[in-house]
Amino acid sequence: MKWIIAVIAALTAWRLSIAALLPVTQDEAYYFDWARHLAWGYFDHPPGVALLGVTTWLEAGSAFAARLGGIGAGLITLLVLARFYRRCGLTDARDVALALLLVGTTLLSLIGSVITTPDTALMLGWALALHESERALAGERRRWLTAGAAIGLGLLGKYTMVLIGPVVLWAIVRSDWRMLRTVWPYLGAMLALVVFAPNIIWNANHDWLTMRFQLGHGLSTDVGVMTTLPPAAMALGERFASVTGYLATQLAFWGLIVLALVVRLNPSFFDKSLLQRGEKEQPFLDKSPLTPLFQRGEKEKPLFAKGWLGGFKRHAQPLLIAATLFPLGFFAVIASFSAVEANWPAVYLLTAAPLLAVWLRNQRRWLIGAALANVLLVTLYAAHAATGALPLPSALNRILRETHGFAELAQIVSTLDAPVYADRYQTTALLRFYQPQPKISQWPELSRPSEYLRGEIAPRVEPAAMQQPFWLVTRRITPPALTGFGCTTARQIFDCATLPVQEATVAPCAQPLHIWQLYRYERSAISVP
Repeated sequence: MKWIIAVIAALTAWRLSIAALLPVTQDEAYYFDWARHLAWGYFDHPPGVALLGVTTWLEAGSAFAARLGGIGAGLITLLVLARFYRRCGLTDARDVALALLLVGTTLLSLIGSVITTPDTALMLGWALALHESERALAGERRRWLTAGAAIGLGLLGKYTMVLIGPVVLWAIVRSDWRMLRTVWPYLGAMLALVVFAPNIIWNANHDWLTMRFQLGHGLSTDVGVMTTLPPAAMALGERFASVTGYLATQLAFWGLIVLALVVRLNPSFFDKSLLQRGEKEQPFLDKSPLTPLFQRGEKEKPLFAKGWLGGFKRHAQPLLIAATLFPLGFFAVIASFSAVEANWPAVYLLTAAPLLAVWLRNQRRWLIGAALANVLLVTLYAAHAATGALPLPSALNRILRETHGFAELAQIVSTLDAPVYADRYQTTALLRFYQPQPKISQWPELSRPSEYLRGEIAPRVEPAAMQQPFWLVTRRITPPALTGFGCTTARQIFDCATLPVQEATVAPCAQPLHIWQLYRYERSAISVP
């Protein structure tokens, strides 16, 4: 038990430290703005992520305060998973600790456990649903009610939660199909709908806004809320490349943990003399307090030895396997005809981790070393995102570009003499995060629509009715043509990684992270050249 507590405490402490270090990201700022205006639904997602962001009320402009709700949800998720893994049959605390370490130290988990997104709420709902489903499969059939409630909560976090349905159905059929003759699974499904009902009602009252957006965004359909060209059909070669790229990305997210897979698949990958030297050093490890966690255990077993799943209880095996393979397979199919974002199948990690912990328990040292290396890599990257200190190529500076300089830009914007609008919802969100005032919003029809254009969390922009001057924040080097308005003033703001944000006519560094343009518009004015 002490190893389980140690892993959970260490992961939570690391998350808190990185949350304090890393500035708020673009989408986080957007979700935290929702948290100041709670509702049962929003343009992009159901309300779970907004509820997690209510800690932004504690201190305006503080990324650390805003992330506390998400980190708290992550802590509960780890506690639920620890109990779930033990219920599934991992009676050795070292195996449970190893599974928790794996689930918390993939590159995707390390980043996602700090940054608050809809996946944070989804992971909690998925973990709770797995825990309660395992109990129901074990014979406590009334637990289908709590499983249904957990599924409903997960749906309020992200619609991807719907994938738990086929997973649970498969587990029932494989474990005890007679359970389908009882009333409890159906009552659980009804309770899931009851819990999820407020978002359904909200969508019905808002022209199915969120659901249409997600269908268009996730499946490249033509029922979305954005006006786009119909998705082009993919050739066979493009389909293969898309699916292959998707699977490669999922493998890459395990980071250096992949090395343990290499050792398991090919034990001779490393020189035998190195392993022998390691055995000679065993007396040193015997004296170490980490010996129980690093201990190799039994003699190496053949690859995929018969009954390697025997460590798990019979009723739990189909649940673990289906919850791992179905999300991966579902989005592999989606990838064959549409773009898939890397985080969409992330829920599979929760059950892949205990399966790998058992299969790779004889590579425990490699797993722990690789997990710690992943932590170090992400820590360095987070430090770079906060300071710009590392000489990384531009392609690896996404988080730096999403976070750097916006606090200073918001301070400059707060001194302007007229209402302020931005052309993109991301810029709008970051300006409002650092300067939470109602006069900042998104100008319509310059980029994809967002929650800001509905007039619920920010004033609705009605260009035809506007008479007063206003400022537009954009990265466009020429003033956008706005019907009925002309640009009378232009200012240029530069953001360099190692210099203060400043207004200038010439870039003060070779490669600025951002070049923002501030354009002042007036009704029926002649634009500046």
